[in-house]
Amino acid sequence: MQIITLITDYGTRDQYVGALKGVILSIAPSVRVVDITHDIEPHNVLHGAFVLWQIHPWYPRGTIHLVVVDPGVGSDRRIILGRYGGQYVIAPDNGLVTLIHREMPVETVYVVENRRYFLPHLSTTFHGRDIMAPVAAHLANGLDPRKCGRGTDRLEILPVAHRAEVDGGVVRGSVLYADRFGTLITNINEDQLPVSRVGPCTFDVLVNGANIGPVRSAFFDVAQGEPVALIGSSGMLEIAINRGSAVERFGPAAAVRIEVR
Repeated sequence: MQIITLITDYGTRDQYVGALKGVILSIAPSVRVVDITHDIEPHNVLHGAFVLWQIHPWYPRGTIHLVVVDPGVGSDRRIILGRYGGQYVIAPDNGLVTLIHREMPVETVYVVENRRYFLPHLSTTFHGRDIMAPVAAHLANGLDPRKCGRGTDRLEILPVAHRAEVDGGVVRGSVLYADRFGTLITNINEDQLPVSRVGPCTFDVLVNGANIGPVRSAFFDVAQGEPVALIGSSGMLEIAINRGSAVERFGPAAAVRIEVR
């Protein structure tokens, strides 16, 4: 069964998600539609890029990821169809593929421009429904992606470092994402840390200059209300507060500086 996943900033209180699904199922009634999330922070392209990057490894080849975080809808921004590691991504060309583009094998990228596969009447405010959803459904039905438009090697890439800077014995990173628990997920990959597998750690994690100790194994390695650094399920260094919020303690993601010494 063909899978189409949905990542949007639409929320669930309005009709937008239902309209997307209606278009998809009208064209490809046997497809399996999987809701990843519709709670991307409105207009936050980096948030959408992070979620796409994190869920991609867990889906089978041939999966179609429809990602709609589109503050430029109605403008001359392009819509793209890319194939990464055997899976497809349909999204506005506004940086949503930044993290996956840097980490995954890029097989093909096309500009979605063949109106034959759009809905007959296009709204200037809802390209997710009128362009991206029908193209995803036609692709699920076996459409050759080359028929969607011309190939391209030019993409909009967000100015964000997806991996931290390593300078001698110091790793300097930033925060890519803050989850709903207030945990700060950094761009410091586990393989960038000088973690000892045979003895105690000999380095410390600093958040905005404050030393919160070494990397721990789990939240409960510190007392309730205390900060903890650990390697999360993302494989990245995360900063959390045991049963609390690191965002409330240290500030919004963009303002937080991380160092490992």
